Amino acid sequence: MQCFGRVMGFNFLSVILLLVHVLCGYVDGKREIPVGAIFHQVPDHSYESEIAFRYAIERVNMHEKHFELVPIVRYVSPDDSYKTERKMCELAAEGVTAVFGPSSILTSGIVGSICKTLEIPHIITHWDPEPFGGLDPDLQAMTINLYPEADVLSRALADLIVDYSWKSFTIIYDSDEGLMRLKDILQIHGPSDSPITVRQIDDNPDYRPLLKDIQTSGESHIILEIRPDRILELLRQAKEVKMLEEYQSYIITSLDAHTIDFEELRYSRSNITALRLMDTKSFDIKNAVHDWEQGEARMKRQFRVSPEHVHTESALYNDAVKIYATAIRELDATEEITPSRLSCGSKNLRQWPFGLRIINYMKVKTEHGITGPIIFDDYGRRAHFHLDIIELSKDEGFKKIATWDPTHGVNYTRSQGEVYSQIVESLQNKTFIVASRIGAPFLMFKEKKDGEFLEGNNRFEGYSLELIDGISKILGFQYRMELVPDGKYGSYNKVTKKWDGLVKHLLDRKADLAVCDLTITYERRTAVDFTMPFMTLGISILYAKPVQQPKDLFSFLSPLSLDVWIYTATAYLGVSVLLFVLSRMAPADWENPHPCKQDNDEVENIWDMLNALWLTMGSIMGQGCDILPKAISTRLVAGMWWFFALIMLSSYTANLAAFLTMERMDATIESAEDLAKQSKIKYGVLMGGSTMAFFQTSNFSTYQRMWASMESVRPSVFTKSNDEGRDRVIKGKRMYAFLMESTSLEYITERYCDLTQIGGLLDSKGYGIAMPVNSPYRTAISGAVLKMQEEGKLHQLKTRWWKEMRGGGQCTEAPNSAGENELGIGNVGGVFVVLALGCFCAFIIGILEFLWNVRKVAVEEKITPWDALKAEMKFALNISVTSKPVHNTLSESTASDKSSLRSKSESRRGSELTGRGNNVRTATSLNNLNKIGFVFDKH
Repeated sequence: MQCFGRVMGFNFLSVILLLVHVLCGYVDGKREIPVGAIFHQVPDHSYESEIAFRYAIERVNMHEKHFELVPIVRYVSPDDSYKTERKMCELAAEGVTAVFGPSSILTSGIVGSICKTLEIPHIITHWDPEPFGGLDPDLQAMTINLYPEADVLSRALADLIVDYSWKSFTIIYDSDEGLMRLKDILQIHGPSDSPITVRQIDDNPDYRPLLKDIQTSGESHIILEIRPDRILELLRQAKEVKMLEEYQSYIITSLDAHTIDFEELRYSRSNITALRLMDTKSFDIKNAVHDWEQGEARMKRQFRVSPEHVHTESALYNDAVKIYATAIRELDATEEITPSRLSCGSKNLRQWPFGLRIINYMKVKTEHGITGPIIFDDYGRRAHFHLDIIELSKDEGFKKIATWDPTHGVNYTRSQGEVYSQIVESLQNKTFIVASRIGAPFLMFKEKKDGEFLEGNNRFEGYSLELIDGISKILGFQYRMELVPDGKYGSYNKVTKKWDGLVKHLLDRKADLAVCDLTITYERRTAVDFTMPFMTLGISILYAKPVQQPKDLFSFLSPLSLDVWIYTATAYLGVSVLLFVLSRMAPADWENPHPCKQDNDEVENIWDMLNALWLTMGSIMGQGCDILPKAISTRLVAGMWWFFALIMLSSYTANLAAFLTMERMDATIESAEDLAKQSKIKYGVLMGGSTMAFFQTSNFSTYQRMWASMESVRPSVFTKSNDEGRDRVIKGKRMYAFLMESTSLEYITERYCDLTQIGGLLDSKGYGIAMPVNSPYRTAISGAVLKMQEEGKLHQLKTRWWKEMRGGGQCTEAPNSAGENELGIGNVGGVFVVLALGCFCAFIIGILEFLWNVRKVAVEEKITPWDALKAEMKFALNISVTSKPVHNTLSESTASDKSSLRSKSESRRGSELTGRGNNVRTATSLNNLNKIGFVFDKH
């Protein structure tokens, strides 16, 4: 009508020229190129997509000088295939050069088939699955799809799940088409991984029963593959059944999740993540939205939409028109593109000659639109694209946290500092439920004072309480300690396929943290998360010290065995006899008793049995002897005996030193290998603990043998607690050993001095603070633990609760512990007893010898024994006299006749000297006095 209105007032020639231009497809000097579009007649965002389509064409026409795109729009029902075919044929008859849409798989397939026959470009903007049997290049020849390729989009979701470390999850879907979109997600699950649950929802708007079932199963990771109009209602109901708590995480697969108003859920504690194909803050999308609003305003229609809520399909229509117009522009520069009216039912079927060239150009052309880079593969699928990973935040709604592309995968745009700050901020004024169990010194009931009432955290004390208290002061949260009902650490029952203890408490979401001597193991790590270790340890053996034996006065004999002493005594006697015999036989040992008398016919031998015994005794005592053998044979025997004595003395000294330094125990075990090799001493572990799991799963033959032994012993050697194991060791009287973690063992040995650690550590592991999987607080709490470690607070806590509190330190060894291995008087007192006994015997012998001499003097002097005794005693007690006459002074009864006594004594001197000469000669033989030139007095 506008064209005909413009004809009024023109002359006939002008009218003819205008009619020619109109018939040839020209308007205002531009060639008309009609493009068709098919939209669905449903109350959804199709209206927004149509607006995007129309105003994208309008913007193209504003900049084009040679052609003008003319939109021709038709409407069909999503499931009306007959009407769709008819509308498509109408568009072909009107000479459309391309068809956009529709957005359902059923109707789009019909349109694509007709476009393939007529070679009209078909451009779609929805998810399209790969046909069964694979893609057919001929069937896909005329179709271009701007929606992300199905397999690549599925891979993006799989990469996100792997990055989030989801080992198990539940998929909620509402259509078979949706389940097909998650093909790659299902394929990343291995046979040994945790099970993946797939649940379908129907048209029933009550999702609570389904959500409660998921909650009962303990699953906290959920993937929502449902229509956008159902997402908000499902999450509302999830909030009602407490499925939007801290440890629940949701991934929404719809690329339109950002268009939903989550205002009422922004303050939920759960993590809600979605994907977005466009950057809502880009200039292109803001410019496009401005065109939509201004265009509708010119048409007296009101339309409002923010760039953050633009639907993906609308953005794709905008980009589809842009890339199609680019293809027309580029090809039209080389040859004029003219539309053709085509018929679907004509016998002489004609095809549009430009359609295939336009499609091929679009496949090789790279453009950048609202939805990012637009690159197609040989099948016309969009195989390369960028996705924004967005997360629902309290302040901004959906916030971009990362990007994804097929080349680089997930790439986070926020720094670790931002994440940490966000987590710490969320911890403010939060109250954690901290699960634990009673076990010294980690957590114990506080001893009440008279009249004192304790409640809450004040009921407890111990290392765990002070550890979590220190962390809470660093991060600024509150906490409430609770005891796990069964008092167990946490082990997995392969029969029931359930956990118990602290791990179960966390899985049931009854606690936020678990703090105690909970060992970090691979099996537990699959169920819960751990912070960095706050204490390192290993498995060791608790055993009773030997009973203190009564001290032996003759312990100094212990360095050498009884057999050695017997052999030494035998050797002593044998060498003495051999020396005596050889000296009797050797000519060199027979000597002249009077060296001054060269013509003496008699020689003597000083080596009687007594001297032989004395020589060997002096040698073994290391003191030597004044006389030595002269013959070669006797010298050789003496030398060999000296060598033997030196070796024996060195051996005794070495063994004595070892005896002094060794720990005097009668222990029969020193390591786990010793336990495994014997069957007399029983040994066990804590039932259901990590130590038990260590032996169960170990591949080391020694530990396998130990586990088999423990499992087969009756009565059972397993205990319900470490305290029970400690008591069994005490009562077992060194017939039971308990394998336990070194930290608990150290605590026990600090307080029970009759118990000790045997051997070293069997393994190395650590205690950590446990929390539900993917807890957002793990990084912050690990950082707090590291800070306490660097400041030395962890060491201070251990020293306080191991060595100071609750009786600690009473078994600690003194700083100078050298004396503990010394032989005390109780051990070597026998040496003093032997010395005293020898001195007493020597004293008795000396008395007897003195009395014998007194008797001899009395006989010789013909005086009474009493006088002789007094005279000898008087001389002996006069310590100032250093020389003694041959005869002592006589008794006082004959002192008056001193002169007669002196003369009498002198008259008898001659005969006395003769008798004493023999004695001197004997003494000379004993003392070898002839060697020092003793001169006899001749009378």
